[in-house]
Amino acid sequence: MSEYKNVLVVCEQRDGNLQSVSLELIGKARELADKLNEEVIAVIAGSKVEGLTRDLIEHGADKVYYVEDKILEKYITEPYVKTMSTIIKDLKPQIVLFGASSIGRDLAPRVSARIGCGLTADCTKLEIDEETGLLNMTRPTFGGNLLATIQSPEARPQMSTVRPGVMPKQEDDKTRTGEVKKYDITFEDKDINVDIIEEKVADKKKIKIEDADVLISVGRGIGSAENMKLAYDLAEVLEGEVSSSRAVVDSGWLEKDRQVGQTGKTVRPNLYIALGISGAIQHLAGMEESDLIVAINKNPDANIFNVADVGIIGDINEVVPELIKKIKAAKAKKY
Repeated sequence: MSEYKNVLVVCEQRDGNLQSVSLELIGKARELADKLNEEVIAVIAGSKVEGLTRDLIEHGADKVYYVEDKILEKYITEPYVKTMSTIIKDLKPQIVLFGASSIGRDLAPRVSARIGCGLTADCTKLEIDEETGLLNMTRPTFGGNLLATIQSPEARPQMSTVRPGVMPKQEDDKTRTGEVKKYDITFEDKDINVDIIEEKVADKKKIKIEDADVLISVGRGIGSAENMKLAYDLAEVLEGEVSSSRAVVDSGWLEKDRQVGQTGKTVRPNLYIALGISGAIQHLAGMEESDLIVAINKNPDANIFNVADVGIIGDINEVVPELIKKIKAAKAKKY
């Protein structure tokens, strides 16, 4: 296994914009590589991506390989699988990290199959085992009720996808230097097995919960779908987004991509307001790193109060309207 070394991050861009999860993974890769006394290699593909390489160096990469081709302008499975599997086979990294985004979830398993190695999906924690030097890859299992730590002692590279928002992004360092290389991939007609006929872009007004600075998160204690309006009204005055626990998603009151927790998304907003959330361990795992946690719940024994910075014991239907009123008054006074 000695021929395999370094930590490689498959970076993601969309329409020329580097995705946050890639910078998060560069930070984690830097930590892992330092433990192994190895380098961090970033790989990025697209139509015009050379301009993104500097950002990857500043966030911790030692080397960046970029692939530019009109074929790679939009994500299509086969050209990207060929690109990444070719580079990984060539560079022989011992660890490869993908973001567990919609693209990463499609790309990573195909690359692992093409290379012939394992893949631990949807990880929430990565660390080097002190005794063996192997990568400990931890992920939720059994519906989020257990955490499993997985190792790959034989096949290389050790490969995993990591949830967006789990790993803290390192501060950029403008003084960092690194090596940038163009990597050429030759595509054939057989590599293009899908044509994009139409692209529909999601509503840009709706921010991903993992990117939001303020989250109003709703639990079963909200009572009904009609009461969701309280959360939306509070989110409006605080210029935030609405998220929820699994119970609310299972009830059909909110979309799956708004779920916080082990079976949802991991978030780190500046402000997290929990409305009627009991505080099950599966939910706490997805939000306990928030800067300021405010919990509103009528049950004084709710577990959410154990992690909250501010706790309000009371009925949501009474507390939230009063809170909205006071925030509006404070804003009016300020301006």
